[in-house]
Amino acid sequence: MSFGRFVKRAASLVVQPRMGFGDPVAMRDGLRATRDADATTVGTLTLDSYTRVGDHQAAAKALRERAPLNGYPIVSHSTETTAALLDGIRDSGFPVQVRHGSAQPQDIVRALTAAGLDATEGGPISYCLPYGRTPIRESIANWRETCELLAERADTPHLESFGGCLLGQLCPPGLLVAVSVLEALFFTRYGITSVSLSYAQQTHPAQDEEAIRALRTLAARYLPAGTDWHVVLYGYMGVYPTTRRGALRLLQASAELAARTGTERLIVKTVAEAHRIPTIAENVQALEVAATAARETVPTATTADTGILGEAKALVEAVLDLDDDLGRAFAEAFARGLLDVPFCLHPDNAGQSRSTVGADGRLRWTAVGAMPIVPTEPDSALTSDRLLTALTHVARSFDR
Repeated sequence: MSFGRFVKRAASLVVQPRMGFGDPVAMRDGLRATRDADATTVGTLTLDSYTRVGDHQAAAKALRERAPLNGYPIVSHSTETTAALLDGIRDSGFPVQVRHGSAQPQDIVRALTAAGLDATEGGPISYCLPYGRTPIRESIANWRETCELLAERADTPHLESFGGCLLGQLCPPGLLVAVSVLEALFFTRYGITSVSLSYAQQTHPAQDEEAIRALRTLAARYLPAGTDWHVVLYGYMGVYPTTRRGALRLLQASAELAARTGTERLIVKTVAEAHRIPTIAENVQALEVAATAARETVPTATTADTGILGEAKALVEAVLDLDDDLGRAFAEAFARGLLDVPFCLHPDNAGQSRSTVGADGRLRWTAVGAMPIVPTEPDSALTSDRLLTALTHVARSFDR
């Protein structure tokens, strides 16, 4: 069964770890433990930093020298090695997704499809602006080719937009929703018929709930008829609580948010996030804690409207009105500042938008530059103390 179809047909929230090891034996152990957890799970091959930036020689050198890697170097390992790693683990009841972080993922897609895999993630904007200095137009071209490669080489290709995360924190939800919708639409324009749209848990549960409902509304409106799609929530991507109690409670809150909103898949964080790379056992614990929290949460039908849907729709429409070619429209939108990610230092980002965490804990715009939306919080001088306070808001709240 395909990755997208498995998630859509699951009777309960699908939970997924961020897990990657350079050693195929450890990676297989991690996948087996994920599969056997007391939860509905899918597997993850998270790639190493060298592979993400296309430095395959460095990854291969690390393998030869048995140096530790922070993920699985799928391009440097042979196809036979990866196929053997998956044999007897990946099947119709346990699909596996490759997660990376690359603005130039063509080699990654060639390697994963050669090993029989068909699901990955990223996007022309979300894996360009936060992570490096690759020009947007180059990233767009890379991702157009990536979509075509995946559609051609995989029987049931699935692509997940990372657009709902961007910098991980301090980006108001309207922009996260808009970029996730636009990237998913970009994927469908180049042959991908199964997609997932992401949203990263932010600073206020009611605001997040409203944002996820807005994401679902716009996905239904803009994606082509017949597209297989679902929503994936990322557990909080910013500064994480340092206490075990705080980390577990934040994990439970992300699972509860997913369950309340009918979100189909959740990517979890562990108790080790503030300190180090988590162990296999810590990943399994996170999967099971999240699954339990979701089972004990009652879905809700409605959320107060504070304008997130309208803001996201305005941003989507502003981009779509620029050009029938969505790649050219993306590039032009950033050139004009119609899309502008706060605190993002990429040369192609206008850098005129700013945001803050309001007194009520909600993320709000203090400046929007040329984006077709309005600020929602009075602008004031952003000091280092104020920025640090905003960045650590969630960690401090849950550690208390």
